[in-house]
Amino acid sequence: MISSLQRRDVITRMAAAVIFRIGWPIAARAQQPALPVIGFLAVGPNGPKRWGADFHQGLKEAGYVEGHNVAIEYLGGPPRINRLSELADELVHQQVAVILRSNDGPALAAKLATSTIPIVFFNIGSDPVTLGLVASINRPGANVTGAVFDSPQLAAKRLDLLCQLVPTAATVAHLTRSRTLLSFEEHKNVLVETAGALGRQLITVECRSDNALKQSFESIIERGAGAVIVGPLFTREVAFFAADYKIPAIYNGRGFVLGGGLMSYGHDFAEQIRLAVGLVGQILNGAKPADLPIRRSHHFDFVINLKTAKQLGIEVPQRLLVFANEIIE
Repeated sequence: MISSLQRRDVITRMAAAVIFRIGWPIAARAQQPALPVIGFLAVGPNGPKRWGADFHQGLKEAGYVEGHNVAIEYLGGPPRINRLSELADELVHQQVAVILRSNDGPALAAKLATSTIPIVFFNIGSDPVTLGLVASINRPGANVTGAVFDSPQLAAKRLDLLCQLVPTAATVAHLTRSRTLLSFEEHKNVLVETAGALGRQLITVECRSDNALKQSFESIIERGAGAVIVGPLFTREVAFFAADYKIPAIYNGRGFVLGGGLMSYGHDFAEQIRLAVGLVGQILNGAKPADLPIRRSHHFDFVINLKTAKQLGIEVPQRLLVFANEIIE
């Protein structure tokens, strides 16, 4: 016959066995390594999430799927360098595996925040060497690399296309998001030079927020501009104002034209993010940013909305129709 003491001993051992069987898998799961984290820092409308499908497709091509073998920390904000510095510091504090950032402001903010965490930039239209981001195009050095496009050249081409479409516009307005953008002076100088070569006058109108769009377009009309070249970092709402004020405008991305804008000429945004995410994949696989050459976009899109042109009473020249990658009817 089993004594009460022996019974307690048996029960204790059985309980220990149950705890061991339940607790072992939990302990094993706790010991699994955490997923590497990509810190995504961006500015402008809707922050980094606006890259959406292109970003995830680029990840997939690089061999990574969010939640499966990599995690993403999204951070975005307005193009103010002090706020960007705070966000960059937050990513550094979280010790992410690599920082991905769009535009030149976030790029510089991230570089100032860390000299050890790998940084990959994209959607930068200025020379990254001139900006101080990298030592050279082929050998970036330090912890930074990325993807670029030639923004001043694209801006000059936009102005040329706009003048071909609206030859009667003696004055063209350059609608810019902010004079504080690092590339503002470079863009302005190129546009002024191009306008002079085309026999046009260029005026600059600054619009710091969407709430000021109405005031900006009123200024454009009052100053006698016959057409508008729209700079980066605007939402698609700007196309609605161009339609309301019946003024021809050219944008930097096809999304504006799909939403009713007149025409756009710019680099392939999807290509930029795929190039950058490809670099992120190489870094997660062990490559060093210093050894990864800067990648450059080679695809450009010219899109025309014929319906909008008709509403504005504009007949699109055949040479522009032939040059267009996409025509919306």
